[in-house]
Amino acid sequence: MQETLYHYRAKVVSVYDGDTCTVDIDLGLHTWVHEEKLRLARINAPEVLGPEKPAGLAARDFLRSLIDGREIFIQTIKDKQEKYGRYLAEVFVQQNGAWVNVNDLMVQNGQAEYKEY
Repeated sequence: MQETLYHYRAKVVSVYDGDTCTVDIDLGLHTWVHEEKLRLARINAPEVLGPEKPAGLAARDFLRSLIDGREIFIQTIKDKQEKYGRYLAEVFVQQNGAWVNVNDLMVQNGQAEYKEY
């Protein structure tokens, strides 16, 4: 059975750490979901607290530089939430006229690692 993918435009409200952000999602037909927390799918970034704090702050700041306050495009899997209730999402941002996968950029720039969960 294939999982159903959903695609939405969204605006980033805030970035908590290197793999978590809060967005306002455009569901279409003038309907919005506000302040939805998203977990970037397939990756894990260092935590902003505890012994990983310096690397965690660097990952958070890198993600902020990519998406904070910007319009993004997200792809989610129907009702796929992780243990903290955040939706898992692939996040895309426009760079130089092309849509780029932010999840992959985080790994390519050494700010996160790929993770299966």
